[in-house]
Amino acid sequence: MIQQTQSVLPTSFPFTLEEQMPAPADFHDKLLAGLGGPWPEKCPLNPKVIETQQKDGYRIETLSYEAEPDDRIPAMILIPDGTSASDPRPGICIWHQHNGQWNLGKTEPAGLAGNPMHHTGVALAKQGYVVLCPDALGFEEREKPYKFKGGQLERYLFLKYVVDGKCMAWKNILDMQRAVDYISSRDEVDSDSLGCYGHSMGSTHTWLVGPFEPRLKALVGNCCLPTYAAIHDTPLLHCFPNFVPGVHQYGDTPDIAALIAPRALHLNFGENDGGSPIEYVKQGLPVIERAYESMHAEDNFSYFIEEGAGHVLSDQMWDLTLAFFNRHLKR
Repeated sequence: MIQQTQSVLPTSFPFTLEEQMPAPADFHDKLLAGLGGPWPEKCPLNPKVIETQQKDGYRIETLSYEAEPDDRIPAMILIPDGTSASDPRPGICIWHQHNGQWNLGKTEPAGLAGNPMHHTGVALAKQGYVVLCPDALGFEEREKPYKFKGGQLERYLFLKYVVDGKCMAWKNILDMQRAVDYISSRDEVDSDSLGCYGHSMGSTHTWLVGPFEPRLKALVGNCCLPTYAAIHDTPLLHCFPNFVPGVHQYGDTPDIAALIAPRALHLNFGENDGGSPIEYVKQGLPVIERAYESMHAEDNFSYFIEEGAGHVLSDQMWDLTLAFFNRHLKR
Protein backbone atom coordinates (compact mmCIF):
# COMPACT_ATOMS: atom_id res chain seq x y z
CA MET A 1 0.00 0.00 0.00
CA ILE A 2 1.33 3.47 -0.85
CA GLN A 3 0.38 7.03 -0.16
CA GLN A 4 2.00 10.01 -1.84
CA THR A 5 1.48 13.71 -2.09
CA GLN A 6 3.32 14.62 -5.28
CA SER A 7 6.03 13.39 -7.62
CA VAL A 8 8.80 15.89 -8.23
CA LEU A 9 12.51 15.92 -8.79
CA PRO A 10 14.66 16.33 -5.66
CA THR A 11 14.69 19.82 -4.20
CA SER A 12 15.24 19.68 -0.47
CA PHE A 13 17.23 16.47 -0.09
CA PRO A 14 20.98 17.16 -0.22
CA PHE A 15 21.79 14.83 -3.13
CA THR A 16 20.26 12.75 -5.86
CA LEU A 17 21.17 9.11 -6.41
CA GLU A 18 23.46 10.17 -9.24
CA GLU A 19 25.34 12.52 -6.89
CA GLN A 20 25.47 10.11 -3.96
CA MET A 21 28.75 8.35 -3.31
CA PRO A 22 28.76 4.67 -4.29
CA ALA A 23 27.76 2.31 -1.53
CA PRO A 24 30.78 1.12 0.47
CA ALA A 25 32.36 -2.25 -0.24
CA ASP A 26 30.96 -3.57 3.04
CA PHE A 27 27.43 -2.37 2.26
CA HIS A 28 26.10 -5.93 2.52
CA ASP A 29 27.35 -6.13 6.11
CA LYS A 30 26.02 -2.67 6.95
CA LEU A 31 22.63 -3.63 5.50
CA LEU A 32 22.57 -6.79 7.62
CA ALA A 33 23.41 -4.74 10.72
CA GLY A 34 20.61 -2.28 9.93
CA LEU A 35 18.14 -5.11 9.49
CA GLY A 36 19.00 -6.49 12.90
CA GLY A 37 21.95 -8.81 12.47
CA PRO A 38 22.24 -12.49 11.59
CA TRP A 39 19.21 -14.75 11.62
CA PRO A 40 18.91 -17.54 14.19
CA GLU A 41 19.86 -21.14 13.58
CA LYS A 42 17.10 -22.78 11.59
CA CYS A 43 14.61 -25.04 13.31
CA PRO A 44 12.99 -28.06 11.60
CA LEU A 45 10.26 -27.09 9.13
CA ASN A 46 7.77 -29.61 10.55
CA PRO A 47 5.45 -29.18 7.54
CA LYS A 48 1.77 -30.11 7.75
CA VAL A 49 -0.51 -30.53 4.73
CA ILE A 50 -4.06 -29.59 5.71
CA GLU A 51 -6.06 -29.94 2.49
CA THR A 52 -5.62 -30.73 -1.20
CA GLN A 53 -7.81 -29.30 -3.96
CA GLN A 54 -7.66 -30.51 -7.56
CA LYS A 55 -7.91 -27.71 -10.11
CA ASP A 56 -7.74 -27.58 -13.91
CA GLY A 57 -4.20 -28.71 -14.67
CA TYR A 58 -2.79 -28.39 -11.16
CA ARG A 59 -3.54 -29.07 -7.52
CA ILE A 60 -3.37 -26.78 -4.50
CA GLU A 61 -2.09 -28.04 -1.17
CA THR A 62 -2.97 -25.90 1.84
CA LEU A 63 -0.21 -26.32 4.40
CA SER A 64 1.97 -24.75 7.04
CA TYR A 65 5.59 -24.97 8.17
CA GLU A 66 7.64 -23.46 10.97
CA ALA A 67 9.69 -20.32 10.41
CA GLU A 68 10.79 -20.29 14.03
CA PRO A 69 9.75 -22.48 16.96
CA ASP A 70 6.00 -22.01 17.53
CA ASP A 71 5.73 -19.64 14.55
CA ARG A 72 4.00 -21.45 11.71
CA ILE A 73 3.58 -19.90 8.28
CA PRO A 74 0.34 -20.74 6.46
CA ALA A 75 0.93 -21.26 2.75
CA MET A 76 -0.40 -22.83 -0.43
CA ILE A 77 1.62 -24.73 -2.98
CA LEU A 78 0.41 -25.16 -6.55
CA ILE A 79 1.71 -28.27 -8.30
CA PRO A 80 1.16 -28.87 -12.03
CA ASP A 81 -0.40 -32.18 -13.04
CA GLY A 82 2.21 -34.76 -14.01
CA THR A 83 4.87 -33.34 -11.72
CA SER A 84 6.74 -35.96 -9.69
CA ALA A 85 10.09 -36.73 -8.12
CA SER A 86 11.13 -38.33 -11.42
CA ASP A 87 9.95 -35.25 -13.35
CA PRO A 88 10.65 -32.26 -11.09
CA ARG A 89 9.82 -28.72 -12.15
CA PRO A 90 11.33 -25.30 -11.43
CA GLY A 91 9.98 -23.69 -8.27
CA ILE A 92 8.86 -20.09 -7.75
CA CYS A 93 7.92 -18.37 -4.50
CA ILE A 94 5.38 -15.58 -4.79
CA TRP A 95 5.42 -12.77 -2.25
CA HIS A 96 1.91 -11.27 -2.28
CA GLN A 97 1.04 -7.58 -2.44
CA HIS A 98 -0.10 -5.23 0.34
CA ASN A 99 -2.79 -2.96 -1.15
CA GLY A 100 -4.18 -2.18 2.32
CA GLN A 101 -5.94 -5.58 2.26
CA TRP A 102 -4.60 -7.34 5.32
CA ASN A 103 -7.30 -10.01 4.95
CA LEU A 104 -5.62 -11.16 1.73
CA GLY A 105 -2.34 -13.01 1.46
CA LYS A 106 -1.58 -16.37 -0.11
CA THR A 107 -5.09 -16.87 -1.50
CA GLU A 108 -4.73 -14.05 -4.03
CA PRO A 109 -1.77 -15.42 -6.02
CA ALA A 110 -3.23 -18.90 -5.51
CA GLY A 111 -6.28 -17.73 -7.46
CA LEU A 112 -8.83 -18.22 -4.69
CA ALA A 113 -9.53 -14.58 -3.77
CA GLY A 114 -8.73 -11.00 -4.65
CA ASN A 115 -7.94 -9.40 -7.99
CA PRO A 116 -7.65 -11.78 -10.98
CA MET A 117 -4.80 -9.56 -12.22
CA HIS A 118 -2.73 -10.99 -9.37
CA HIS A 119 -3.65 -14.68 -9.70
CA THR A 120 -0.05 -15.13 -10.76
CA GLY A 121 0.52 -18.43 -9.00
CA VAL A 122 -2.17 -20.03 -11.16
CA ALA A 123 -0.64 -18.55 -14.32
CA LEU A 124 2.79 -19.91 -13.42
CA ALA A 125 1.48 -23.34 -12.42
CA LYS A 126 -0.22 -23.60 -15.81
CA GLN A 127 3.18 -22.91 -17.37
CA GLY A 128 4.72 -25.85 -15.53
CA TYR A 129 6.14 -24.21 -12.39
CA VAL A 130 5.64 -25.40 -8.82
CA VAL A 131 4.54 -22.27 -6.97
CA LEU A 132 4.62 -21.55 -3.23
CA CYS A 133 2.41 -18.75 -1.89
CA PRO A 134 2.98 -17.97 1.82
CA ASP A 135 1.22 -15.42 4.02
CA ALA A 136 3.39 -12.46 4.97
CA LEU A 137 3.56 -11.36 8.59
CA GLY A 138 0.32 -9.61 9.55
CA PHE A 139 -1.70 -10.77 6.54
CA GLU A 140 -4.57 -13.22 6.09
CA GLU A 141 -4.13 -16.06 8.61
CA ARG A 142 -1.16 -14.28 10.16
CA GLU A 143 -3.39 -11.35 11.11
CA LYS A 144 -5.90 -13.44 13.05
CA PRO A 145 -3.94 -14.26 16.26
CA TYR A 146 -3.51 -10.59 17.23
CA LYS A 147 -5.94 -8.22 18.95
CA PHE A 148 -4.74 -5.44 16.63
CA LYS A 149 -5.86 -5.58 13.01
CA GLY A 150 -4.87 -4.02 9.72
CA GLY A 151 -2.68 -0.94 9.87
CA GLN A 152 -2.57 -0.95 13.67
CA LEU A 153 -1.20 -4.48 13.63
CA GLU A 154 1.40 -3.59 11.00
CA ARG A 155 2.57 -0.63 13.08
CA TYR A 156 2.70 -2.79 16.21
CA LEU A 157 4.74 -5.51 14.50
CA PHE A 158 7.21 -3.00 13.08
CA LEU A 159 7.73 -1.38 16.49
CA LYS A 160 7.93 -4.76 18.22
CA TYR A 161 10.99 -5.62 16.16
CA VAL A 162 12.48 -2.12 16.39
CA VAL A 163 12.58 -2.16 20.20
CA ASP A 164 14.43 -5.49 19.95
CA GLY A 165 17.06 -3.92 17.70
CA LYS A 166 15.65 -5.35 14.48
CA CYS A 167 13.03 -4.30 11.95
CA MET A 168 10.09 -5.86 10.14
CA ALA A 169 12.22 -6.53 7.05
CA TRP A 170 14.51 -8.73 9.18
CA LYS A 171 11.54 -10.96 10.00
CA ASN A 172 10.19 -10.85 6.44
CA ILE A 173 13.56 -12.04 5.10
CA LEU A 174 13.71 -14.84 7.65
CA ASP A 175 10.23 -15.97 6.62
CA MET A 176 11.16 -15.88 2.94
CA GLN A 177 14.30 -17.90 3.57
CA ARG A 178 12.11 -20.51 5.22
CA ALA A 179 9.79 -20.47 2.20
CA VAL A 180 12.81 -21.30 0.04
CA ASP A 181 13.73 -24.05 2.50
CA TYR A 182 10.26 -25.52 2.12
CA ILE A 183 9.89 -25.35 -1.65
CA SER A 184 13.38 -26.79 -2.15
CA SER A 185 12.48 -29.68 0.16
CA ARG A 186 9.69 -30.86 -2.13
CA ASP A 187 10.54 -33.86 -4.31
CA GLU A 188 8.52 -32.32 -7.15
CA VAL A 189 10.84 -29.30 -7.32
CA ASP A 190 14.16 -28.90 -9.09
CA SER A 191 15.98 -27.17 -6.25
CA ASP A 192 18.65 -25.86 -8.63
CA SER A 193 16.00 -23.87 -10.52
CA LEU A 194 14.34 -21.57 -8.00
CA GLY A 195 12.98 -18.08 -8.45
CA CYS A 196 10.67 -15.56 -6.84
CA TYR A 197 8.16 -12.96 -7.95
CA GLY A 198 6.40 -10.13 -6.17
CA HIS A 199 4.13 -7.21 -6.96
CA SER A 200 4.14 -3.99 -4.89
CA MET A 201 5.13 -5.00 -1.34
CA GLY A 202 6.03 -8.35 -2.88
CA SER A 203 8.51 -6.53 -5.12
CA THR A 204 10.08 -4.92 -2.04
CA HIS A 205 10.31 -8.39 -0.52
CA THR A 206 12.02 -9.60 -3.70
CA TRP A 207 14.89 -7.12 -3.60
CA LEU A 208 15.16 -7.47 0.18
CA VAL A 209 15.53 -11.25 0.23
CA GLY A 210 17.67 -11.45 -2.90
CA PRO A 211 20.99 -10.39 -1.33
CA PHE A 212 20.56 -12.97 1.44
CA GLU A 213 19.16 -15.96 -0.46
CA PRO A 214 21.59 -17.24 -3.11
CA ARG A 215 19.38 -20.24 -3.93
CA LEU A 216 17.07 -17.85 -5.81
CA LYS A 217 18.45 -17.87 -9.34
CA ALA A 218 15.87 -15.61 -11.02
CA LEU A 219 14.01 -12.76 -9.30
CA VAL A 220 11.27 -10.45 -10.60
CA GLY A 221 9.93 -7.35 -8.88
CA ASN A 222 6.85 -5.62 -10.27
CA CYS A 223 6.11 -1.98 -9.50
CA CYS A 224 8.06 -1.19 -6.36
CA LEU A 225 11.51 0.34 -5.93
CA PRO A 226 10.86 3.40 -3.76
CA THR A 227 14.18 5.09 -3.08
CA TYR A 228 14.97 6.65 0.28
CA ALA A 229 15.70 9.85 -1.64
CA ALA A 230 12.09 9.82 -2.88
CA ILE A 231 10.75 8.96 0.57
CA HIS A 232 12.58 11.99 1.99
CA ASP A 233 11.83 14.41 -0.78
CA THR A 234 8.40 13.64 -2.24
CA PRO A 235 7.46 12.81 0.64
CA LEU A 236 6.35 9.20 0.39
CA LEU A 237 4.73 6.92 2.97
CA HIS A 238 5.23 3.24 2.21
CA CYS A 239 4.63 -0.13 3.84
CA PHE A 240 6.98 -0.91 6.71
CA PRO A 241 9.30 -3.51 5.11
CA ASN A 242 10.82 -0.68 3.04
CA PHE A 243 12.28 0.97 6.14
CA VAL A 244 15.64 -0.40 7.30
CA PRO A 245 17.08 1.70 10.15
CA GLY A 246 20.33 3.50 9.44
CA VAL A 247 20.95 2.13 5.96
CA HIS A 248 20.47 5.36 4.01
CA GLN A 249 23.72 6.82 5.34
CA TYR A 250 25.48 4.10 3.32
CA GLY A 251 23.25 3.56 0.29
CA ASP A 252 19.74 3.47 -1.13
CA THR A 253 17.28 0.81 -2.22
CA PRO A 254 18.90 0.38 -5.68
CA ASP A 255 22.14 -0.41 -3.83
CA ILE A 256 20.24 -3.18 -2.02
CA ALA A 257 18.90 -4.58 -5.29
CA ALA A 258 22.40 -4.36 -6.77
CA LEU A 259 23.60 -6.89 -4.18
CA ILE A 260 21.63 -9.56 -6.08
CA ALA A 261 24.19 -9.42 -8.91
CA PRO A 262 25.25 -11.52 -10.75
CA ARG A 263 22.05 -13.60 -10.36
CA ALA A 264 19.21 -12.82 -12.76
CA LEU A 265 16.97 -9.87 -11.86
CA HIS A 266 14.13 -8.22 -13.79
CA LEU A 267 12.15 -5.16 -12.64
CA ASN A 268 8.92 -3.75 -14.09
CA PHE A 269 7.68 -0.21 -13.51
CA GLY A 270 4.71 1.92 -14.45
CA GLU A 271 5.63 5.39 -15.67
CA ASN A 272 2.83 6.92 -13.57
CA ASP A 273 3.21 4.75 -10.46
CA GLY A 274 3.15 7.17 -7.54
CA GLY A 275 4.62 4.57 -5.21
CA SER A 276 7.88 4.50 -7.17
CA PRO A 277 8.26 8.00 -8.66
CA ILE A 278 9.78 7.33 -12.03
CA GLU A 279 12.32 10.17 -11.89
CA TYR A 280 13.92 8.50 -8.89
CA VAL A 281 13.67 5.03 -10.41
CA LYS A 282 15.54 6.25 -13.48
CA GLN A 283 18.28 7.64 -11.24
CA GLY A 284 18.55 4.34 -9.39
CA LEU A 285 18.62 1.87 -12.28
CA PRO A 286 22.20 2.73 -13.35
CA VAL A 287 23.35 1.76 -9.85
CA ILE A 288 22.06 -1.77 -10.49
CA GLU A 289 23.38 -1.82 -14.05
CA ARG A 290 26.90 -0.94 -12.89
CA ALA A 291 26.87 -3.81 -10.38
CA TYR A 292 26.01 -6.31 -13.11
CA GLU A 293 28.55 -4.79 -15.50
CA SER A 294 31.27 -5.09 -12.86
CA MET A 295 30.60 -8.84 -12.72
CA HIS A 296 30.33 -9.22 -16.52
CA ALA A 297 26.70 -10.25 -16.04
CA GLU A 298 24.95 -7.50 -18.01
CA ASP A 299 22.62 -10.04 -19.63
CA ASN A 300 21.26 -11.03 -16.22
CA PHE A 301 19.68 -7.65 -15.43
CA SER A 302 16.74 -6.15 -17.28
CA TYR A 303 13.97 -3.68 -16.60
CA PHE A 304 10.87 -2.32 -18.30
CA ILE A 305 9.11 1.01 -17.81
CA GLU A 306 5.63 0.99 -19.30
CA GLU A 307 4.53 4.34 -20.68
CA GLY A 308 1.28 5.60 -19.18
CA ALA A 309 0.95 2.69 -16.73
CA GLY A 310 0.40 3.03 -13.00
CA HIS A 311 0.70 0.60 -10.11
CA VAL A 312 -0.45 -2.45 -12.07
CA LEU A 313 0.59 -5.78 -13.50
CA SER A 314 -0.09 -5.19 -17.18
CA ASP A 315 -0.17 -7.82 -19.91
CA GLN A 316 3.19 -6.62 -21.20
CA MET A 317 4.74 -6.70 -17.73
CA TRP A 318 3.51 -10.25 -17.25
CA ASP A 319 4.71 -11.39 -20.68
CA LEU A 320 8.19 -10.11 -19.85
CA THR A 321 8.06 -11.76 -16.44
CA LEU A 322 7.13 -15.14 -17.86
CA ALA A 323 9.74 -14.92 -20.62
CA PHE A 324 12.36 -14.05 -18.00
CA PHE A 325 11.53 -17.07 -15.85
CA ASN A 326 11.42 -19.37 -18.86
CA ARG A 327 14.83 -18.17 -19.95
CA HIS A 328 16.54 -18.48 -16.58
CA LEU A 329 14.78 -21.39 -14.86
CA LYS A 330 13.68 -23.86 -17.53
CA ARG A 331 16.36 -26.29 -18.71
